[in-house]
Amino acid sequence: MCALSAYRSMIVSIVIPVYNEAPTVERLLRRVAAVEVSREVIVVDDGSADGTRELLPGLRDEGLIDQLFLHERNRGKGAALRTGFGHATGDVTVVQDADLEYDPGEIPRLLEPIADGRADAVYGSRFLGAPRRALFFWHTMGNRFLTLLSNVFTNLNLTDMETCQKMVRTDLLRSLPLTVDRFGIEPEITARLAQARARVYELPISYDGRTYAEGKKIGWKDGVAAIWFILRCNLFGPRARPWVPPESSRPPVDKAE
Repeated sequence: MCALSAYRSMIVSIVIPVYNEAPTVERLLRRVAAVEVSREVIVVDDGSADGTRELLPGLRDEGLIDQLFLHERNRGKGAALRTGFGHATGDVTVVQDADLEYDPGEIPRLLEPIADGRADAVYGSRFLGAPRRALFFWHTMGNRFLTLLSNVFTNLNLTDMETCQKMVRTDLLRSLPLTVDRFGIEPEITARLAQARARVYELPISYDGRTYAEGKKIGWKDGVAAIWFILRCNLFGPRARPWVPPESSRPPVDKAE
């Protein structure tokens, strides 16, 4: 089997955490439906109160959602992701926010390094030169500081640890002891992947950031909290065990004639 055949045969579980995204969630799901990969769409509503959760059953009935889970109260992005991760059945799992800041059309590119056997996880980086909206200088500086601090502890040389478009082999993802409920899930995933000695790649992605008037939720308090989670997840348990992919799941290597 060549790398292209492996790529086409892989199923991508797309986990979409949703909280008060009524203006964008349907458009996002229609974009996801147009992505040319074999996919499983998992939506987790984290206690929305703006009409989002009333929209989602109809979108599921239309075939835009394969699995739908409704948290009775807002528990945080990390809790929503862990619910989705626990029900993923694809070969790889990717996080896709519902706010249209991240383009699901990038998913096939993120899959390539995993499909051809080079990577166990792929991060879409907003800072590697792809088109992005010019917005929030101090957010950018904060993201770069948090990435630097994370890199100090993980010994990875990431450019965008806080990216919300992360793709990980599902069997690897399920081996990671994830516990964080809120936005600290981003540094926690990174710390656990480093502890598991996973092969992490980065690829440039486009980014269309939102203003707070347009619904952006993360703020400076989350940035301060991220510092604590970087320290906690890298210095204290539970730690991920070194991970070796099952022999049967490694993509075959093409040999020259």
